[in-house]
Amino acid sequence: MLPIKLYVLHLRQDDPKKCTALKLARHGYVKVIYSIKRVPRRAILLDPLAEKALSPEDRDRVLKWGVVAVDTSWKNLGNIFSKLKHIGHHRALPYLIAANPINYGKPTILSTAEAFAATLYIVGLKNEAKEILSVFKWGLEFLKLNAEPLEAYSLAKSSKEVVKKQFEFIGTPYPR
Repeated sequence: MLPIKLYVLHLRQDDPKKCTALKLARHGYVKVIYSIKRVPRRAILLDPLAEKALSPEDRDRVLKWGVVAVDTSWKNLGNIFSKLKHIGHHRALPYLIAANPINYGKPTILSTAEAFAATLYIVGLKNEAKEILSVFKWGLEFLKLNAEPLEAYSLAKSSKEVVKKQFEFIGTPYPR
């Protein structure tokens, strides 16, 4: 069992047989919630549209209040996050490559399990990231595929530094 509270706002939009969030719940790693009203107000909310990137600065909040991921179709992102705009501390994950079988090799289109693992790794909970990924045949491949960026992000001092490092990995200049 993890010492961190992981929550999934599950919107029942994907195939439950392929849902990494539900598999993590079956293994006791996450608590599934089905209503926006139940989302913890002080937790980190993983939001790909957030203005601030997740960084090691968020570690204390993760440890104290937990992390919320939204399990929804990528097509509905704008809709759901507009409803969540006043809940939680929104953070975007930096540039990473998916290792899950559905989106393998695609940048930024992570499964819920990959998003949780990336969050844990970046805030310095590397063993916990490995533990939740070990539930999946392809799980540890995510860490191998993203070893260099994950390590760089985990050593950053701030969200701004994470974003700078992200631009280095993408191969474009950091906007001034």
